[in-house]
Amino acid sequence: MTDDQLLRYARHLLLDGLGVEGQRRLLAAHVLIIGAGGLGSPAALYLGSAGVGRITVVDDDLVDLSNLQRQVAHNLSRLGQPKALSARASIAAINPDVQVQAVVRRADDALLQDLVPQASVVLDCSDNFRTRQAVNAACVRHRVPLVWAAAIGWDAQVSVYDPAQPASPCYACLFPPQAEHTDQACATMGVLAPLVGVMGSLQAAEAIKLLAMAGSGPSLAGQLLMLDARQMAFDRIHAQRQPHCSVCGSATPAGQP
Repeated sequence: MTDDQLLRYARHLLLDGLGVEGQRRLLAAHVLIIGAGGLGSPAALYLGSAGVGRITVVDDDLVDLSNLQRQVAHNLSRLGQPKALSARASIAAINPDVQVQAVVRRADDALLQDLVPQASVVLDCSDNFRTRQAVNAACVRHRVPLVWAAAIGWDAQVSVYDPAQPASPCYACLFPPQAEHTDQACATMGVLAPLVGVMGSLQAAEAIKLLAMAGSGPSLAGQLLMLDARQMAFDRIHAQRQPHCSVCGSATPAGQP
């Protein structure tokens, strides 16, 4: 690391379980973020400030005035601009050493097939069931860990789906793709602004732990962490991989032929 990097990341270097080697892993890592809205904004900013070497941000939406209540990567001067480009500019303003690729496209199967294999970790910060299923399927197929979160109203959830852990479920184990599902939009349901900030920050923290590896503590793999912001109460549900899951049920656990 350079002298500037030693100073910039000094508080990470002091952390047990991260330190110099963990920071070097962050600098060499590539994180793919799907969605640059309420969750993706804080996640991208914290990962950029933490020194993740490469970040790819995927979003096909434009910055709107109604976004600014919670999507902290954007501002008034960028109304009408693609969110992916706005997020890239915000990361660069904090840490210009990070290489940020902005992809102004919807995260469809073809794009995920191209981008997911290149990533060290994927963050699903999208806001619809179909995209979440597509991202999960791509991560299972290419054996890339996935950090997922969702928030609506006063309630939120976050988890990690890690193919490297044989017992770890995938997103489809908990939310089967064939199940009936109606997306709840912030435009109709509302969402507490700091709630998405909390969950996006938790996604960034889990991603950093996965990237730093040894000594940084266990991830949320196999656990669903839920937050009720009205009561400011966290609940934790333990989940296991479903052997008949339509997505990961036939996948070969890591380390097995």
